[in-house]
Amino acid sequence: MKKIRFGTPEEFVPTKFCKNLNYQETDIQYDLSKITYKQTNRGCVIELPLQYQEEVYGFGLQLKGFRHKGTKKTLRTNSDPVANTGDSHAPVPFFVTTNGYGIYLDTARNATFYCGYGKNKNRPPKPNNAVTVTAEALYEKTALEEDTVMAIEIPYAKGIDLYLFEGDTITDIVAQYNQFSGGGCDVPEWGLGVYYRCYVKSTGDQVMEQAKYFRDNQIPCDVIGLEPGWHSRSYPCSYQWDSERFPNYREVVEYLRKNDFHINLWEHAFIDATSPLYHEMKEHSGDFEVWQGLVPDFVTEEARKRFSDYHRKHLIDLGIDGFKLDECDNSDFVLDWSFPDCIEFPSGIDGDVYHNLFGTLYMQTMLEALGEHETFSEVRQAGALASSYPFVLYSDLYDHRDFIRGVVNCGFSGLLWTPEVREGKTKTDFIRRLQTAVFSVQCLINAWYCEQAPWLEFGCEEEVKALLNERKKLIPTLKKAFEKYHRTGIPPVRALVMDYTADPETYGIDDEYLLGDSLLVAPMTAEQSQRRVYLPKGEWTDYWTGKTVPSGWLDVRTDNIPVYVKAER
Repeated sequence: MKKIRFGTPEEFVPTKFCKNLNYQETDIQYDLSKITYKQTNRGCVIELPLQYQEEVYGFGLQLKGFRHKGTKKTLRTNSDPVANTGDSHAPVPFFVTTNGYGIYLDTARNATFYCGYGKNKNRPPKPNNAVTVTAEALYEKTALEEDTVMAIEIPYAKGIDLYLFEGDTITDIVAQYNQFSGGGCDVPEWGLGVYYRCYVKSTGDQVMEQAKYFRDNQIPCDVIGLEPGWHSRSYPCSYQWDSERFPNYREVVEYLRKNDFHINLWEHAFIDATSPLYHEMKEHSGDFEVWQGLVPDFVTEEARKRFSDYHRKHLIDLGIDGFKLDECDNSDFVLDWSFPDCIEFPSGIDGDVYHNLFGTLYMQTMLEALGEHETFSEVRQAGALASSYPFVLYSDLYDHRDFIRGVVNCGFSGLLWTPEVREGKTKTDFIRRLQTAVFSVQCLINAWYCEQAPWLEFGCEEEVKALLNERKKLIPTLKKAFEKYHRTGIPPVRALVMDYTADPETYGIDDEYLLGDSLLVAPMTAEQSQRRVYLPKGEWTDYWTGKTVPSGWLDVRTDNIPVYVKAER
């Protein structure tokens, strides 16, 4: 990897907050004179060429797009992306191409990437006062013109650090980016099992009844999650148990722990006036509120310490070992909550920058609270350099096709994503969604608005039980994949183009993915009774039947989820 500095970078950037940063410079082949930088009244602009057949991937958790060549991406934290614009729960200014390199821009601004636009080469020369710098000034090489360029605009900034990575495949490149971030996260084996989030209005007794249902019927479940109803106030949060629903909260926690459940609590970071944290956090929060709750400045050590100390003393020491960190993304474009960009924080960070760092700083704060406790938790926003955090992204959106694309895309950017299951429109819809969740990094059933287990509505308990038992069988495979992720940075879930970068057939496939080293998964939605599946060159067998399957394109008709096993060499 190679770091190139242009101008004077800003203070609040992702590398500043990456506790496990691991920069190790290596020789690169890329002609750095191709990269140009200029300062404008709007911020700064970087340009580099894209070849005609060069494809572009990445930019974080992109639910609406996959193959980004020829598109414009504005990387803005948004909980409700509605189109292929770059808006995302987890925007990451890192992209990779099929030409053997990837580039990370160290910014938390809402950067815009023009991925392959034509350039007017006959334009008159710029005025003498225009500030233009080329990497050639630092590295003596010859510039090369191309038909299209990648133009990257970073608002407000007067400089930027650019990191360039190279590899034979996209997987090689992403692994280096993840190692630069501190490596992949280390997760406990129980975190790879089955998660079930209870009905939001459940009482303590009903939570214990739900847990008993799983054990009595021998339905796998490793983690019980409680939704907002456990708080005495939840919008904003009190971080105190509701005295009516959970007068027996200690008994509930003890019961769940004795019956081998781990416990995950929902919360967000906006602090209610009734919370014991409120008064001590006022001076460590921004000057705007959300739902009349404080927005803590997690940039400051004091804010993180007070918040994490409270959670350790009142929740983690009680037996809680996981959290669902909600609403740390941004929704003021679509709905009526979140803090404005003009908010002022004690640390001096800008509001738009804080939106893009909020999830990462929140995860760090909760990991400080957890200390030596293992976890595999959930978060609604993450950004650059997040691979070492044991948190999985999720969404309040619910399009199954987008969820599958999220699984495929997350591996480009050091992120993890769960295609969580809630209810289903039909039995087929529910089963199809559960099939996808079973073959993903986190098998999560979120029954937050279902008074009973959602599959009971469709009378498919045995089918659900069989799928969840299949998940239990997958745990050794998943554990091995995560150990490799932690050690090498190779993501546990990867788009086909990542491993098979030399195969153009993989370039547009956004509905199949590799799980670990040996599995290829091709989910289906309720609308599909059959689908086409592409198996790259190699020896494959059907996961369910063990029969040999030829590589190439094949048409599959099944009620099951198509899964294939690659032969070990």
